[in-house]
Amino acid sequence: MAASGKFTILARQLSTSSAAAQLVKPPVQVFGLEGRYACALYSAASKTKALDAVEKDLKGLQSQMRSDPKMRDLLRDPTTKRNVKAAALKDVAAKVKFNAATGNLLTLLAENGRLGRLDGIINAYSLIMAAERGEVVCEVKTAKPLDDAQRKQLENALKAFLKPNQTIQLTAKVDPALIGGMVVSIGDKYVDMSVASKIKKYTDVITAPV
Repeated sequence: MAASGKFTILARQLSTSSAAAQLVKPPVQVFGLEGRYACALYSAASKTKALDAVEKDLKGLQSQMRSDPKMRDLLRDPTTKRNVKAAALKDVAAKVKFNAATGNLLTLLAENGRLGRLDGIINAYSLIMAAERGEVVCEVKTAKPLDDAQRKQLENALKAFLKPNQTIQLTAKVDPALIGGMVVSIGDKYVDMSVASKIKKYTDVITAPV
């Protein structure tokens, strides 16, 4: 069966309604296995009008994964049988009253041995939801922290990429390995203007066999 057919079935399984199994297209493309799971979850949650509820569930779950060693061990331990993980997560979902689509996702990931991808799936779903609200997620990496004036100047420059109804959600990170310049990702666009990248490019040219 083609991958698109499998994820159509997944969306139908995730959904608690009897709505048509056709996938609801997300407002932004997300790629990879994590992206396909996130799109299927978005489709299911959209049909049951539970987009915000599922996002809240996933954010809470991600926070718990990062702070609770027992939760991390449960998700990552390859020696724990899939059906045991599925039962445990189903119990957790019921106790904390997760939306049905969230609970179904966790069970399916456990049964398919994909729980190691959960953090990536949550990030992909968050990206979709940001686009749903008209937010464009942008990450900027620089060798040194940006001051307020530089951040404001950068935001103004990036707004040229936005549509009239969109707003920018900027995250700035510091990576000394860049040496200088910056790396910018905005939506599905990626631009590497770092000094480290230029040095590598020149080094590759110099060391290439004649």
